[in-house]
Order: sequence, then C-alpha cells, then structure tokens
Amino acid sequence: MEKIGYARVSTDEQNLDLQIRALEEAGCTQIFRDHGVSGCHAHRPGLDDALGHLGVGSKLVVWRLDRLGRSLINLINLLDELGRRNIRFCSLTENIDTSYAGGKLVFHMMAVLAEFERSLISERTRAGIAAARARGQHIGRPFSLSQDEFNEAKRLISEDGMRVDDVAERYNVHSQTIRRLLRQNAAGINLADRRLIARPLKI
Repeated sequence: MEKIGYARVSTDEQNLDLQIRALEEAGCTQIFRDHGVSGCHAHRPGLDDALGHLGVGSKLVVWRLDRLGRSLINLINLLDELGRRNIRFCSLTENIDTSYAGGKLVFHMMAVLAEFERSLISERTRAGIAAARARGQHIGRPFSLSQDEFNEAKRLISEDGMRVDDVAERYNVHSQTIRRLLRQNAAGINLADRRLIARPLKI
C-alpha cells in the first residue's frame, strides 16, 4: 500500500522537520507540504497536490489530525471523500487508521459529532434570524443603495440624462442594480416602506 504524507505549519516561522521525520518513519514514500498556510482553508496547494496524487488503495498519512484541518466538519467531509475513493487515512498522533475497524469506529464517531455541530450552527442561525426579524431588522443580502441615494440616482438619469452605467459607477454598484431598482420603482413598489434599498441594521 502506497503511503502519501501531508505536513503543514501555519506560519513561516514554524518548522516542518518533526512532522517530516514522523511521516518518513511511518513509511511515506512521498510527502506533500504547506508552509505558512492556515488549516482553516479547505483548499491548500500542498494538500490539493497530495489528494491529486492519491490512488485507489493508497493511504494519506498526517502527523496530527489538526494538520489536515481545523474544522471538524471539513475534516469529516475530506475523510468521507477519501473513503468514497477507496483511500485509507492515518493520523499518527491520535492513532487513527481507517484500514482497521477501530479507526473506522473513531471516524464514525467524529461524523456524528460533526453532524451535531452542523445542527447547532443551523439552530443558532435560525434563532438569530428570528430575533432579528422580531426587532424589525432586515434579513438577507446587504442593500446597495439608501433611499436618498436611489432618489438622487433616479433624478440624475431622468432629469440630467446621465447614463445608467455612469450613475452606477458613481455609487459603486453594478448597472443591473440601478436598472432593477428603477423597474421596481416603476412598478409602484414603495421602496422606503418595504425597505428594498434602505441600508440594513447589523444582526
């Protein structure tokens, strides 16, 4: 079984030697590395190269689980992808090896915890939205223009004859945003009352 190692440190000042030595002792024939890259990023040059090199029946080896990623959800997603590709995984420090039943059990326990974390995040998000709506705050994509800005933009176009693209550039928005707001206004939508373009309060 081919063993491919992956090592990472998050700052340029840190040293990879400890991880490299442990991976070599574990029998890794190739070691891919990321130097000065945070584990919060799902895509990293060294990790992407390692994943691209792994074939069916091979094994990805890391010195410690947090070298692969800092988020439990991202870790589970990555390990699940490896499993679908029939690639094994091993973390030396935690003694997790999905080649064996014990390692698979640990992985499934981690998956349950990740699902619990997803549920907590979803529940907190729903509670935050409900609380914000109860306070009369806007929920959704941030608005691009205030009511006063829209009124001025409309005047510049209808009375001064400015091009929509020029008005959009002045307010640092896309021209389609201006056109959409003009269509809504022409359709009789009360922009101020429905707060379609008023700036939202932060949740």
